[in-house]
Amino acid sequence: MRAVLQDRYGGPEVLRVGEITRPEPGSGEVLVRVGAASIHPDIWHVLTGRPWVMRLFGRPALRRPRNPVPGIDLAGEVVGRGKGAARFAVGDRVFGETVAGFQWQNGGAFAEYATAPESALVRMPENIGMEEAATVPTSGLIALQGIRDELRVAAGQRVLVTGAGGGVGSFAVQIARAYGASEVTGVDVPAKHELLRDLGCDRVIDHTSENPASPADRYDAVLDVVGSLSLAELRHVIAPGGTYALTGHDHFGARGRRLLGGIGPVARLAVVSPFVSELKILRMPHDSKQERLDVLAGLIADGALRAPLGGSYPLEAVGDALRQLIAGKVRGKIVLRPDSAPPHSVA
Repeated sequence: MRAVLQDRYGGPEVLRVGEITRPEPGSGEVLVRVGAASIHPDIWHVLTGRPWVMRLFGRPALRRPRNPVPGIDLAGEVVGRGKGAARFAVGDRVFGETVAGFQWQNGGAFAEYATAPESALVRMPENIGMEEAATVPTSGLIALQGIRDELRVAAGQRVLVTGAGGGVGSFAVQIARAYGASEVTGVDVPAKHELLRDLGCDRVIDHTSENPASPADRYDAVLDVVGSLSLAELRHVIAPGGTYALTGHDHFGARGRRLLGGIGPVARLAVVSPFVSELKILRMPHDSKQERLDVLAGLIADGALRAPLGGSYPLEAVGDALRQLIAGKVRGKIVLRPDSAPPHSVA
């Protein structure tokens, strides 16, 4: 089968498409014919091997990834089952992740076929296609954790989301609405403002010309996807009794050091959070990955959540797709398809 391959750490130029043996599902796993697989910042981390601490405690190895095929998120059709796998039938359309736990590893999704644990997949709603479904898992799970579990957004609250036009942010805006936010403000560059209004933002802020932490504005919940707000600014922007959560994005190495990357700011906030009631960064999900994916699938089925598909590329264009992501030019999410059709963009 055809697959994207990585045999060393580096930039997009180290990736190539080659032929490898189709994987066989293990115990509790299914074999999926991949319809689409999404590209997101975690892919960059494993591609570059940064931050370096990830090589010691994550699934990557010191010199090269253990799995040569990148990709975690996918949508596709079940075509085989391993021992003990009974949740899905052959022919079921599913979406989710190819790993049961930590996402900083190569998961084999950038290929024509991939194996995945049943516990990391759910059935696709009827009202979504393969490309759209593939954008949801990792970014949707992070957004759900931030909005529902860490910030506990409730009806009537005012919510601020920085980096709202990217993968996590675009889902966070919609999930905040679904959980009853009365007003959602999104922060991003002007090129993404139309998307933000379409997703449900009442107000959009251009961070290049306007301070999102203006003392004139107060929010009940702040999800800082890009880590742009300082502790001093938070005192101005959070309403009394409000909360703040950080996802830890390090801007593809532009912020954060090579050793810890975006882990450093999150760790510092973790130390401070017991003494600052507004900081909520270690409140972990109370349910399983599969249960959280079911929540996202339910929101999609109800029309409360839609996939912000910003582009679709064949496997051979993986380098170009990653460069678009790193440059910050992607509105929403982009995906790879295991076919050879020319790339196209979605408005």
